[in-house]
Amino acid sequence: MRQKLAAGNWKMNGTADALSELNELTQGYPEASVDILICPPATLIDRASEAAAGSAVAIGGQDCHANVTGAHTGDISAEMLRDAGANYVIIGHSERRDDHGETSELIAAKATAAYNAGLIAVVCCGEHLSTREDGKTLEHIGTQIAESLPDTANADTTVIAYEPVWAIGTGLTPTLEQIAEVHDFIRAELVKRFGEKIGNGIRLLYGGSVKPANAAEIFATSNVDGALVGGASLKAADFSAIIDALVAA
Repeated sequence: MRQKLAAGNWKMNGTADALSELNELTQGYPEASVDILICPPATLIDRASEAAAGSAVAIGGQDCHANVTGAHTGDISAEMLRDAGANYVIIGHSERRDDHGETSELIAAKATAAYNAGLIAVVCCGEHLSTREDGKTLEHIGTQIAESLPDTANADTTVIAYEPVWAIGTGLTPTLEQIAEVHDFIRAELVKRFGEKIGNGIRLLYGGSVKPANAAEIFATSNVDGALVGGASLKAADFSAIIDALVAA
């Protein structure tokens, strides 16, 4: 059985005041039957890890550099995230791919860096609306998965998040049939490449306008092991409702 995961990506949101929401979340989940993750901005990771200590909430980064050290002004290595208290790191989010021109090959290198630092990599994939309308979603996702995952990926070090780019922050959500089609496809590709044990062990998250109102039906969908949540993770009450839906799934 794959352990379910509710992951929150705060993106470029949150100063010290936002830790009150994290404190409320941790108080609500001193323990939990699902994994819970919050990825705050890098400036809050150390304080967030202290706030989450002793609770069921893990802390992660939103990106890391592929190198351990070097002349990379403004970048953060996986080792630095680990040192600050992170246990996870998001790799290859569509906003990194689009805004920063990150390639799948670079994302694979970042995932390897995460593994080497002892972090779990949440590797993202997803299609733009034009790709969906052209009927090339599965082809596109298959290429992203093949090129973004290192050969060393396994169920202990890797989570995959499918986020249709056209559904992120737009309020639009694919049909349950569309979500199931992509998640089933990813599962089959993982089994084909890594074998039954690893392929069936890697957790698959859905992301893209997940909110309390639609969480339960998404979590009941084939091969959905949890969610990568954006805006709804900024408020403890909203994210708690999503976590509770996952627990009940």
